[in-house]
Amino acid sequence: MSETLAPVLQVSQLSTRFKTRTGDVHAVNSVSFELRPGELLGVVGESGSGKSVTMMSLLGLLPSPPAMVDGASVMFEGVDLLRCSDEQLRSIRGARIGFIFQDPMTSLNPVFTVGFQIMEPLRKHMGLGKQAAHQRAQELLELVGIPDAGRRLGDYPHQFSGGMRQRVMIAIALSCDPKVLIADEPTTALDVTIQAQILELVRELRQKLGMAIVWITHDLGVIAGIADRAMVLYGGQIVEMAPVQALFSRPAHPYTRALLKTLPRLRGARAEKLDVIEGQPPIIKAAPSSCAFRARCSVALERCGRENPQRLSIAPGHDVACFWDHTTGMERHA
Repeated sequence: MSETLAPVLQVSQLSTRFKTRTGDVHAVNSVSFELRPGELLGVVGESGSGKSVTMMSLLGLLPSPPAMVDGASVMFEGVDLLRCSDEQLRSIRGARIGFIFQDPMTSLNPVFTVGFQIMEPLRKHMGLGKQAAHQRAQELLELVGIPDAGRRLGDYPHQFSGGMRQRVMIAIALSCDPKVLIADEPTTALDVTIQAQILELVRELRQKLGMAIVWITHDLGVIAGIADRAMVLYGGQIVEMAPVQALFSRPAHPYTRALLKTLPRLRGARAEKLDVIEGQPPIIKAAPSSCAFRARCSVALERCGRENPQRLSIAPGHDVACFWDHTTGMERHA
């Protein structure tokens, strides 16, 4: 991945809110980021931080109502996805942007064979005939490491293990050679052995196909192993963006530092007790006017209750949205 290449995806001021009986819930708040060709961007945060909603908002995958998506722009190959019609978005989804959903058992249709579900986007987006689509589907199953691929095309999802179903979902997402692949916690429901196999598969496919990947997870350990950059979300906002090495060696936001402390550690032969982040992620009922993390933050300032910190560059490629500078132990001023 070269930083000199033009971004394949540019997101500017993306916001999403949900209409409810008790008022609006602001799930995503002015999120901006770029994704470059061949890059793997890790998106991390607790459940409810806005990771999945952010990525589904880009592609019009949220029902409207209740979801209301707005923003300056989401540019992909010269097209603003926020201004596309439903038909235009359908032509992009699955063709030029692939999406791997969290649960392969509920994402795959139980009444259709795996082969039918892989061939469907090939015939719709690439115009392949039945025989050509069948051959391509077999190649895709072989690509993702499913043995006896030709025979297994006729099997149904329930005849596959959890790990194999996830491989099928990856095959479907890759079927039309997308420029961008969004993986929404694709290993969460898998045991650690299968998770390791899927991560290794993604590394191999990324190297072979050269696509850009957005990997959504709550597991910082996964991010450390596969990502180039990491984007930390909290309260529907980006609180820190950094190269992975910098994020782990020099975390700047109190939330990022708290997340890193929750990782399991072994010192010698003894395992240490896991740290926890006290409290719960907030439900944002209005456009943020203060720091969403302040109620759980050990270094919160009086200013945090009346201003919402904006992202500030503290090193090349490293931004943080926080008024506190932990390196000096003092308030940070722009």
